[in-house]
Amino acid sequence: MNTTITRRSALALCGTAALSFLGASSLSGCGNSKGSENAITVGSKAFTEGVILSELYALALEDAGFSVKRSFEISGSLIHTAIENGDIDLYPEYTGTGLISVLKMDPLTDPEEVYETVKSAYADQFDLVWLSKSEAADGQGLVIRTEAAKKYGIKTISDLQAHAEDLRFASQGQFDERADGLPALEATYGPFDWKASAIYDEGLKYEVLRNDEADVTPAYTTEAQLTDPTFTLLEDDKHVWPPYNVAPVVRAEVLEANPGIAEALDRVNAALTTEELTRLNARVDIDKEDYEDVAKDYYDSIS
Repeated sequence: MNTTITRRSALALCGTAALSFLGASSLSGCGNSKGSENAITVGSKAFTEGVILSELYALALEDAGFSVKRSFEISGSLIHTAIENGDIDLYPEYTGTGLISVLKMDPLTDPEEVYETVKSAYADQFDLVWLSKSEAADGQGLVIRTEAAKKYGIKTISDLQAHAEDLRFASQGQFDERADGLPALEATYGPFDWKASAIYDEGLKYEVLRNDEADVTPAYTTEAQLTDPTFTLLEDDKHVWPPYNVAPVVRAEVLEANPGIAEALDRVNAALTTEELTRLNARVDIDKEDYEDVAKDYYDSIS
């Protein structure tokens, strides 16, 4: 099976160096550190959403009386190794990432099946526990200009396929070729005979749509720009892509010694939705607020 479309790439500002060269003792230097040597170490991946989620977890644990160390912005390619080695004790992961990137299994499309599969396999293979998953999911999707969606009555990818000949597609190149990109869409929904198709840089896709140079583009479902009513995220009504629900992954021995971790983090996951996660991303990526302030505001609102 081909590797899934790369989920958000981001530089590991200090996490990569810490794991590769300096070891666990340096990881806490990548974020704030609170508490004693027995503190629970919360890790994060190196992109906006990752640090927001991890800060929410850290705040929930501190609110429950735990001492916490923060080891944020660890490379996505290294974070699983970090938790296996005990360099961190827990971090937010995505069910689809666990299934495909870590376990190297074929994609599944039912959210409960994916969650139960990764939960069982992680426990058996790595002695890691998946706590309750959130409704919030950051997966692959397609975005259309809202003006075009209204003009043609498009709400789902099936609707999009039926009107492809009226629409201009802004590709990022690899999407047209990868087995889990356009070929997967066409195998499930039928051919997409676009009115026009051109390749644009990933960082320009929303500008291209806003400037009416194209109508449709691939996206991730919690991208900050999706708070703008100019854009509409389409429903994947035939479920071509695997789900990427977020959930905390915790070392089993840490959870056994600190069973209150589950209750503290479940409160965060139960409240979080895809739409809310998108708004939190927007406050950092668009409004340029500090992620710690954003996480604290949201945590206070659900506490």
